[in-house]
Amino acid sequence: MSRVPYVPGFAKADAQGASPKATGRALRERLPRSEQAAVSIAAGRPDAVAAVEESNAGRLPELTPIRVGRMAASPFAFLRGSAGLMAHDLTATPVTGIGAQICGDAHAANFGLYADARGGLVIDLNDFDETLYGPWEWDVKRLAVSLVLAGREAGVGEDDCRKAAQDAAGAYRRTMRLLAKLPVTEAWNAIADEELVSHTDARDLLGTLERVAAKARKNTSARFAAKATERGPDGGRRFVDAPPVLRRIPDAEAAVVASSLAGYLETLPEDRLPLLARYAVQDVAFRVVGTGSVGLRSYVVLLLDHRGEPLVLQVKEARGSVLAPFVEKAGFAVPSVAHEGRRVVLGQRRMQVVSDTLLGWTTVQDLVGAGAQDGLPFQVRQFRNRKGSVDPAQLTGDQMDDYARMTGALLARAHAHSADPRLVAGYCGKGEELDAAMAAFAVAYADRTEADHADLVAAVKSGRIAAEMGV
Repeated sequence: MSRVPYVPGFAKADAQGASPKATGRALRERLPRSEQAAVSIAAGRPDAVAAVEESNAGRLPELTPIRVGRMAASPFAFLRGSAGLMAHDLTATPVTGIGAQICGDAHAANFGLYADARGGLVIDLNDFDETLYGPWEWDVKRLAVSLVLAGREAGVGEDDCRKAAQDAAGAYRRTMRLLAKLPVTEAWNAIADEELVSHTDARDLLGTLERVAAKARKNTSARFAAKATERGPDGGRRFVDAPPVLRRIPDAEAAVVASSLAGYLETLPEDRLPLLARYAVQDVAFRVVGTGSVGLRSYVVLLLDHRGEPLVLQVKEARGSVLAPFVEKAGFAVPSVAHEGRRVVLGQRRMQVVSDTLLGWTTVQDLVGAGAQDGLPFQVRQFRNRKGSVDPAQLTGDQMDDYARMTGALLARAHAHSADPRLVAGYCGKGEELDAAMAAFAVAYADRTEADHADLVAAVKSGRIAAEMGV
């Protein structure tokens, strides 16, 4: 017996009862792992086009045709823009009840390289717009489905597509078991670096990763600023119009975005403040971002130090997670959110081992046409922080399988920060029953997504919904 009293927030020193692993194993009685293969489309599901139209609500209307055009490019692209529709469908699938901080949009293109504080490269999940606490299975299933669709787009054989989905789930399961056996601090701080290649036996992917890393090292604020800015009449640097992706904005709009950075500084650790105090704000522009975020307000802010060297920040609108109503239906409480940017930032910090050192949030007031009396929530992060990514739709079959194992392992490591790996590992087990079930789900739901994509393409051709292709 411990001679000190229980301290809230810590584990109980003399806790009795079933171990987390045994508790997880017992969940198989209620939900056999084979049942994770089930795909059941709930009644009242909106058709694909209606779902896209609904997800466009509240976005800048002049940009939604770009978003539709990007989603119409391929079934994989459609999946990337339809996290809410898939969440709707996942509510009809069984869950263990084990919760984790989930990405909410863990498709295969949402993993990538970025720089740590010393400029070294790590690989991890890198998009958290939809993050919240929910069923761990949903992230695994979304990843598996995306691998099947990306493989089909790349021309990989159907057996290899299924194998990639199964091996992603297998890597998730094996990594969770490994983390469950490690001392807590070692499991918590497991870094996604060169050792990940060995752990997942991803040697066919080495050449691709080396090329992506070499490109990422050049993907900096300085390189972006050199291409995207010019010397203005006053001698200072300013962004150059490059519509529709990058455009200059009225002075009043630039001023309110720049002013919001004062609130952003309050969300940073105090030791970051002297760093940013050595930069001056030079200019602000609007920049269109990825498939799921097109139509949201997103700005790039140019900062210059005393030598004229640039640092670019991204100030990106944060909306409520599209998963929130569906996670509640799955039995997980969704707490009220005071600030959506804060939700995104805290979710990212909970899932990554290494996060952007300048990650924070703010509120932008008085944006014309925003219609928000209390301002709009935004997240703030470094732009082009040596970021790089593998395009899964360009991989060969062997590379796809390697990439699947790598991303599955990364997802397990991310979930293990908020879910006890012993509990999840207890349910997943040693055998491949769960892997096969996840693969079966992935293939079936990939077929469903292809049908949804076909409906969207038909709607674009008929004129039911506007699309701007190739942007």
